[in-house]
Amino acid sequence: MKSHRRNEIAVATALAGLAGFVDAVGFMKAGGYFVAFMSGNTTLAGVGLAQGRFHDFGLAAGLVITFVLGVIAGSLLGRGVRGSGLPQCRRMSVVMTAVAVLLLVAALVEQSATTAVVVAPLLAMAMGVENAVFERDGKVTIGLTYMTGTLVKLGQSIAALMAREPASPWRRYLTLWGGLSAGTVIGAVTYATVGTAALWLTVAAAATAGAALWLTPTLQFE
Repeated sequence: MKSHRRNEIAVATALAGLAGFVDAVGFMKAGGYFVAFMSGNTTLAGVGLAQGRFHDFGLAAGLVITFVLGVIAGSLLGRGVRGSGLPQCRRMSVVMTAVAVLLLVAALVEQSATTAVVVAPLLAMAMGVENAVFERDGKVTIGLTYMTGTLVKLGQSIAALMAREPASPWRRYLTLWGGLSAGTVIGAVTYATVGTAALWLTVAAAATAGAALWLTPTLQFE
């Protein structure tokens, strides 16, 4: 995180908030399954298989698979535009536009199919694509939908601070985790208030992020 500019951290925090919002909405829609947190779904799949609840196993495993497919699609899309000569922020905009399109499809599908078996995988795929926003040289430099690694680094950074070692970026890790956490709270409250209409807010947020990144080509990320 030390190598990232402050504007990168700000964008990452906002997008982590979006991921938290989507995950909360998906979790409540799917009745306890995640659309962004795949470690949780892996545990749910394992428990479902062990207990013979094959429907639960299939849903959890299916979400993991569609998330990975989203990561693959986002990574390939990022590679495709990397050689175009576009500024980094506009390459990020292309990826976020793909996220917005998938969220839009999920919102439209939800209008005609109330089952989470249809909607949740689309949300999981969108969250997989989002992780390609901060991909460089084939590696994700900032994870947006999972925070276990971030919390480990936060703890290590605080330990370094307590040991009076050189300044660590603990505030950045805390900010990123805080962004996702805030997004989950807002998403849960919104879903409880307006139901799956909350999906339209995720579409608007992703589209706004994509447009903002495209319209600020002078924003430095490299």
